[in-house]
Amino acid sequence: MSMRNATYGSAPANLKLAIILVRPQMAENIGAAARAMSNFGLSDLRLVAPKAGANGGGWPHGKALDMAAGAEHLIHGAKLFDTLPEALADIHIAYASTARPRDMVKRVVTPEEGAGELRAEVARGRHCAILFGPERTGLENDDLALADAIITIPTSSDNFSLNLAQAVVVLSYAWHRADFKAAAEPARALAEKGELQGLLDQLEEYLDSVDHFRAEHKKPLMWRNIQTIFNRAQLDPQEVQSLRGVIRALYMRRGQRIE
Repeated sequence: MSMRNATYGSAPANLKLAIILVRPQMAENIGAAARAMSNFGLSDLRLVAPKAGANGGGWPHGKALDMAAGAEHLIHGAKLFDTLPEALADIHIAYASTARPRDMVKRVVTPEEGAGELRAEVARGRHCAILFGPERTGLENDDLALADAIITIPTSSDNFSLNLAQAVVVLSYAWHRADFKAAAEPARALAEKGELQGLLDQLEEYLDSVDHFRAEHKKPLMWRNIQTIFNRAQLDPQEVQSLRGVIRALYMRRGQRIE
């Protein structure tokens, strides 16, 4: 099936959206996802701890190349990361694709809404990404805590689970189809996820040092909620530095030093 003759909007060539596959398990799905990206003009493929190619199999994996069918260059050029925060380091806005929202407060949008919003953000000069989870389990709550919103693809209630590559096809198509609209005014600079992660690491260390979480079994949920608050705030680089200065001052009040 070819969509080469279909064009939407008038987006400049430098519009970029990263597709991040988190702990993908099957090389074939990675290849099929790369092909879908290429079909719809996407090229920034990032893999977080892929099982495919592990255990001495190496990367790029042959089955991924076979399934890429014309998009082999995306497989060869894929960026590999050990963790999701590393893959998100230069990203400003990240949406997570999942079949259902989990036990945290996250805005949920349709593929059309999400694609339109991401188009607008990229047009403002912000680096954006869509996250996809592993085939069997999808994204974990700790992954979702790093996202700014959730994209849910409407499906039949009889069989709501999509294959990883199918989900990439749907959202890549939605991105391709979304109209490009130039920003009416310059956007406020946003901190990259890597800058925000530095603040969160520093905050978590301080909260641990003052025994803020107390009951260890409650910490994961409490910490995910704190991460969600900071992601939703969409801080700029100066605000991140100001908050890090506040945490350093708190350490000094306790007679400790922190870099």
